[in-house]
Amino acid sequence: MKYQKSANAIARLTPEQYRVTQENGTEYPGTGEYLRNSEPGLYVDIVSGEPLFVSSDKFDSGCGWPSFTRPVEPAHVLELQDRSHGMLRVEVRSRDGDSHLGHVFPDGPQEHGGLRYCINSAALRFIHRDQMEAEGYAAWLDQVEEG
Repeated sequence: MKYQKSANAIARLTPEQYRVTQENGTEYPGTGEYLRNSEPGLYVDIVSGEPLFVSSDKFDSGCGWPSFTRPVEPAHVLELQDRSHGMLRVEVRSRDGDSHLGHVFPDGPQEHGGLRYCINSAALRFIHRDQMEAEGYAAWLDQVEEG
């Protein structure tokens, strides 16, 4: 499957999705659609559809945004230095969609590598495990625990 950013995909974004993914915005804490989602499945980039995270790696960090211990496909997630807001952070962007996803911090669960990928729901589309094969994401089914 080929993943790419397109004018059509950008045009379909809601104003909030556009602000977050294209203008490096951040959702207000506690407001994201997927913060409390506990269904089994795959999270893909809202712009390109590239697979980013699986529910099996999602955890409740208490930070107000969906948190994951690792990307499902590390090559699809770019980590860039971010010096905005007077601090040094590591921004996370999708490789093909070039969407701003959020940031990664070194305060995640130690037993799972110690990272916390703090991700905006507005940058994601969730595909339930039951729909993954039909939508072309069968290759990642073995990484999603059954719910």
